[in-house]
Amino acid sequence: MPDALPPCSILILAGGRGQRMGGRDKGLLDWHGVPLVAHVQRVVRPLSDDLVISCNRNQQAYAIYADQLVGDAEADFPGPLAGVIAGLRVARHEWVVLLACDAPLVDQALINALREAAVSSYGAAMVRQGGYWQPMFSVLPRRVLPVLEQAWAAGERSLQKALLREAVQGLECAEDDRRLSNFNSPALLQG
Repeated sequence: MPDALPPCSILILAGGRGQRMGGRDKGLLDWHGVPLVAHVQRVVRPLSDDLVISCNRNQQAYAIYADQLVGDAEADFPGPLAGVIAGLRVARHEWVVLLACDAPLVDQALINALREAAVSSYGAAMVRQGGYWQPMFSVLPRRVLPVLEQAWAAGERSLQKALLREAVQGLECAEDDRRLSNFNSPALLQG
C-alpha cells in the first residue's frame, strides 16, 4: 500500500567516470531513443517531489530530470559513496530511494517493496540477488548520513561496506530479475 508510505526523496547516481563506456556519461547514453536517466526518472517521478541527481559533469543536461543536482565534494570521481553522502545532505525527506542512472528497467513495484521493507524495519533496505547485496537498489533513512560520513573519514570507499555498518533489511530478488539490469557496457545498450 504505497499511499501509506511516508514521503521519500529519490537519489539517482550519475556521477561516475563511465570507464566501461569508454569515458562517456552513462546516464546520458541513449536507449530506445532517450537517455538512460530519462527511463529511471519516468518511473520515479510520480513517487516524489524531491528528485536529486548526483552528477559530476553535464549538469545542464541532467537538470531537466531533477529537482536538485549535487556533485561530489572531492574531484576525480571518488565513487558512489561520495555521491550518496552528497545526496543525503540535500534530500528533503527522511527516506531516500537510491538508484543508479543505468537501471532503466526498475519499476515502482520494486521501489515500493524496498520502501516498505525500510519503513517497517526503521532502517536501510537493500536488494539481495543471488546472495549478493545490490546497493544501487536501496532505500536509506537520512539518519545514516553520519555513519556514512564517518566511514568516509575513516578511508572507506565502498558504498556497500559503509551501508552494512548498520543493520540492513534485505529484499530478496531472483537472479534473473530483469528490473535489476545495469546497462554498464555498450553491448547491453543494443538490446
